[in-house]
Amino acid sequence: MRNYNFFATVSRMKYIHRWALMRNSRAEDLSEHSLEVAMIVHALCTIGNIRFGKQLNGERAALIAIYHDASEIITGDMPTPVKYFSDDIRMAYKDVEHLAEDRLLEGLPEDMRPVYEEILKEKDTEEDRQLHLYVKAADKLSALIKCIEEERAGNTEFRTAAVSTRDSLVEMSVDVPEITVFLEEFLPSYGKTLDELLSTR
Repeated sequence: MRNYNFFATVSRMKYIHRWALMRNSRAEDLSEHSLEVAMIVHALCTIGNIRFGKQLNGERAALIAIYHDASEIITGDMPTPVKYFSDDIRMAYKDVEHLAEDRLLEGLPEDMRPVYEEILKEKDTEEDRQLHLYVKAADKLSALIKCIEEERAGNTEFRTAAVSTRDSLVEMSVDVPEITVFLEEFLPSYGKTLDELLSTR
């Protein structure tokens, strides 16, 4: 019987470190980042459904988020300034990402492959485009949280990244108004100590 390597390969997300060009007070790996993005995108979808009367599939969005950077197991984490240096580089990197996703899918049995292909690859439907937009918003929020944590630890390296990331989120909030709710109601708590978070007063 053939052995398949998809899940063993995906489990290596914990070895991929993010923010490679920045001095970090604490390293962040791809595995923990993906979990945070999954929790945040589920929250955004919940906000959308409750506050804005939408019908977003938060569970599918969270699942997409878990695997949203899985291709980086093969490609590594491309720093944002490099990835978006020019349209040519951005498009070339997209092609590399798609090839890496295909390579990951080859590690699954044929009968399971279509299920994970729908998770790893964006479908050409309005619903899927919308969910991927929400995952992108959650990804940006996760980046902002990282900047806040680093600045709180006295690391000024993330100061300009925090400003540019917040500006990007404000722009995205035109299409994803749930971002504003998260920024106003949930983000301030990320600067608190554990005692403050657990205090009932």
